[in-house]
Amino acid sequence: MRKASKNYNRRSIDFPAAMIISTPDQKINFYYGEEKMGQMAQKISKIDHDELLKALNEALSEEWLAYYQYWVGALVAKGPMRTSIVAEFMEHANEEYDHANKLGKRIIELGGTPVLDPKQWENLARCKYDAPSNDWVMELVKQNLVAERCAIARYQQICEMTFGKDYETFKVSAKILKEEIEHEQEMEDFLADYNAAVEHIGEKIEDPAGGK
Repeated sequence: MRKASKNYNRRSIDFPAAMIISTPDQKINFYYGEEKMGQMAQKISKIDHDELLKALNEALSEEWLAYYQYWVGALVAKGPMRTSIVAEFMEHANEEYDHANKLGKRIIELGGTPVLDPKQWENLARCKYDAPSNDWVMELVKQNLVAERCAIARYQQICEMTFGKDYETFKVSAKILKEEIEHEQEMEDFLADYNAAVEHIGEKIEDPAGGK
């Protein structure tokens, strides 16, 4: 195997123009920290970073509360359609966890720090945790429907804040917004299905073949 030249300079690396977002002769020093993690992400973001990081940490807090609300609701739910609704709750819980993960990573990329103390979640969140004191499954669906509508407003706000100013944060928040809208629709569908079933309670269902 050919050995690397002893004269190879490990302190700096010249990147071709296609690999950097600046002049072709820019050098990035990986060994002495001249370019820090997230520095370029901050430079290309044309927005007030304190305001953005505050909104992202508020959204992060809300995602953790939403995760727990879906998760614990799935454990205690009782009533009709429970099996399908619990499965949906658990799917939503996993997606809320994924949202939190995406937000946490983006906060770090922007040079911020994700909320470190879970005790702060409730204080930072605009979309509050609603404890499932009534474990009737349709009450839990209604609670989560309210939470999803609040989340939609949150990510609409972040999308408007970042559109044309911070592409990566906009992309992350737009993807989360799309999933929150889907969650809202799924909760609405459960309510509609339940109400339709209630309207037909007591109605005799005839055998289509004419049998008894």
